[in-house]
Amino acid sequence: MQIRLPDKVNRIIETLTAAGYEAYAVGGCVRDCVLGRTPNDWDITTSATPEETKSLFPRTIDTGIKHGTVTVVLNKEGFEVTTYRIDGAYEDSRHPKEVTFTASLEEDLKRRDFTINAMAYNQQSGLVDIFGGMRDIEQGIIRCVGNAEERFTEDALRMLRAVRFSAQLGYQIHEETKCAIRKLAPNLKLISAERIQAELIKLVTSAHPDYLRTAYETGITKQILPEFDLCMETQQNNPHHCYSVGEHILHSMSEIKPEKVLRLGMLFHDIGKPQTLTVDEEGITHNKGHAVVGEKMTKEILRRMKFDNDTIDKVSKIVLYHDQEIALTDSGVRRAVNRMGEEIFPMLFPVRYADIQAQSDYHREEKLQKLAYIQELYEGICKRQECMSLRDLAVTGSDLIALGMPAGKEIGALLKELLELVLEEPERNSREELLYICKEKMQKIRS
Repeated sequence: MQIRLPDKVNRIIETLTAAGYEAYAVGGCVRDCVLGRTPNDWDITTSATPEETKSLFPRTIDTGIKHGTVTVVLNKEGFEVTTYRIDGAYEDSRHPKEVTFTASLEEDLKRRDFTINAMAYNQQSGLVDIFGGMRDIEQGIIRCVGNAEERFTEDALRMLRAVRFSAQLGYQIHEETKCAIRKLAPNLKLISAERIQAELIKLVTSAHPDYLRTAYETGITKQILPEFDLCMETQQNNPHHCYSVGEHILHSMSEIKPEKVLRLGMLFHDIGKPQTLTVDEEGITHNKGHAVVGEKMTKEILRRMKFDNDTIDKVSKIVLYHDQEIALTDSGVRRAVNRMGEEIFPMLFPVRYADIQAQSDYHREEKLQKLAYIQELYEGICKRQECMSLRDLAVTGSDLIALGMPAGKEIGALLKELLELVLEEPERNSREELLYICKEKMQKIRS
C-alpha cells in the first residue's frame, strides 16, 4: 500500500536512514492515512537513540528524553521522533517503571495499544503490519495488540480509548478485548480526571456518541460516570417516552451536531431523572423538578472531571432550561431570553429538537411546530433588534447618576424596572423616553 508522507516527515526518515538507522512513520498517522484521513500530527519511530537523533538535526527539543522522545524542528514545525523501546513493568496503570531501548521495530510495535495503531510505514519498506491492523480495519474491529489484559494493565485509560475509537470509526470491539475491559474496568479509578475528560469529549463528539452504551455494558461508566448507569437502569412508563432515561440520552446525543457543549448538554439534560422519579396511581412515571436537580448534579460531575468553568456554566444552564416553558408571544420569548441568557437561548433550539426526536412520537409534530414557532418569534425579535437584556437598554447607570441619582442599589432596581417595561413594550426603549420616566420617578421621590 502506498502512503504519501509529508515532505518534512520524509526528510526526517531519509536523514535517519542515510545515517544507517531505521525510521518509520508510526501509529495514528499511519492509521489515518490508511483510512483516507488527514493526520493531526506525525510520529516517527527509529532505531537511533535520542542522542544519535539529536546529532543529525540542527534543532531538536528534549520533550521526553527519558522515554526516548525528542522533537525535531524543521522550519518551526515539530515532529516527535522516538527510539524503538520496550516498556518495563507498569506500577500506576499509566507509566512504565523503566524503558529499554531496542533495535527491533517489532518489539516497539508490540507495546502499542490496538492493532490499528501498531502499523509503521516508510517509502522504502512500505507498510509494516505485524499484528493485523489492516485486517481489523477491513473488518471494522478494535483489538488489542497481543494480550488485552496486559495492554489494559499497562494503561487503564486504554479501555476508554477502545470505546472512543470504536465510536469515532463505527467499529466493534473484539470480544476478547471487551472481556478484558469488563474485568479491569475498576482500574480506571487510578486514572486522572483530566485524562478521562479528554477521552470522554472525543467519545461524545464522535460520529457515534451512542456507543457510550458500550462503556456502560463493559463497566466503564460505573467507574467514571455512575450517574449515567442509574439513567440506563431507570425506565420511563410515560406516553412521551419509548426508552429508558439512559437510552433516551443516547438517542438524543445522536440527534444534535457534534459540538462539545451541545453533546454534553444532551448527555446531562436528564441526569436528574432517577433522583426525581415518582409513579402515580396509574403507574405513569413522572420526574418533576429533574432539570433543577440535574443542573446541580451536572455542575458537580463536570467539576469532578476538571472541566473548565465556561463549559460547566454553559452545559449546566442547558440542563436547567432544556424543557422550561416559554410563552408563545413576543414578550414571552424576550423574557425567556432575558432569563436564560442571550448566549444560551439559541442553543436551546437544537437541544429541544434533539430531545423531541429521542422521545416517542406522541404529539411529536405538535411539539416540533411549537418549537419552530418560538424560533420564528425569536428570529423576528433579533431582526427588529429589540431589547432583551440590560445591555440592550437605551439608558445606563451612568445616565441615572448624571440625572442626580445617588450610586447604589436604587439604580440597579430602577434599571430592572425599565427593563421590565421594554420587555413588554419594546418600542419604548428610547433614551429620551426612558430618561423622561426616570426624571418623573425622581421627582415623585423628592416630593
